[in-house]
Amino acid sequence: MTTATESSATKPSASVDPRAFLKRQTRWSVFEVLFWLATLSPFFLFETYLSLASQIAITALFAVSLDLILGYAGIISLGHAVFFGVGAYTAGIVSKYGWGEPISGLFIAAAAAAIVGYLTSFIIVRVQHLALLMITLGLGFIAVEIANSADWLTGGADGLLGVETWPVLGIWDFDLWGKTAYGFALVVLFILFVVSRRLVHSPFGLSLRGIRENAVRMPAIGAPNPRRLQKVYVISAAIAGVAGALLTQTTEFASLEVLGFQRSADLAIILILGGTGRLYGAIIGAIIFMVARDQLADMNPQYWYFWIGLLLMAVVLFLPDGILGGLTRLVPARWRKP
Repeated sequence: MTTATESSATKPSASVDPRAFLKRQTRWSVFEVLFWLATLSPFFLFETYLSLASQIAITALFAVSLDLILGYAGIISLGHAVFFGVGAYTAGIVSKYGWGEPISGLFIAAAAAAIVGYLTSFIIVRVQHLALLMITLGLGFIAVEIANSADWLTGGADGLLGVETWPVLGIWDFDLWGKTAYGFALVVLFILFVVSRRLVHSPFGLSLRGIRENAVRMPAIGAPNPRRLQKVYVISAAIAGVAGALLTQTTEFASLEVLGFQRSADLAIILILGGTGRLYGAIIGAIIFMVARDQLADMNPQYWYFWIGLLLMAVVLFLPDGILGGLTRLVPARWRKP
């Protein structure tokens, strides 16, 4: 799997002041404002799909976390579900044993996932390419077996039962229609997206892109590759942990599936569909994948992945920068960010 680079419209040329470039990148465009306003439409136009919308928001946040390391730092991973699962189980266990407050639960889950991310980062920054794929894949398998064997804590193959999430701020209950779940997930997605957006459009984010493009030359200009990669890996793990915690809090259940390879593989598909190295690509990819899965599974529950495969092949062949990259080329050049 290769990482698609950003379009030339988002790369600073040699004659551009990096500080001025980053300042321009942090400005919000009218398309971004309209996009986030559109995310409120399920409350008014698609009320019967609010539960699906909450799952899309959670998946989008998870995809954003992977894009931070894959699209911007060039760290390939097939085991990112480890952090998602750590966050999911942490939030569930804390809630099961007496503390179901959702906001503090997200912080606890983020801390747990960040610790696991920090411990594994020492291995991740030492390898590249195929070895990195195999190590992250192996970490995923190990995490599943640990969770399965610790059935006294995680519930094993039966899943973690007895999770009870308290109302958000003591006011909004998680109802069957998914209104609170979507609102809560959307707010968390927006906050962490803004944090991620600021991160990638900072000098630190610019250095990550430099490492991705040429890891050999970056130390020569004073950018210590391992430490920067470790930092973004831990941040990515923490955000993935928050996404996992959101899933447990909104469904009040956690199973081994949250750690499984399938979730990591679906995430890779999402980023390829939307476009890597573009945070909005992660969100667009999540929307397309989740909606397609929902509709295709209704049409044909057994073979819906066949159509996902065709869609993936079409995107790779005709839109190598992802669907968002293709849409960007349709926007007049004067409206794009410099």
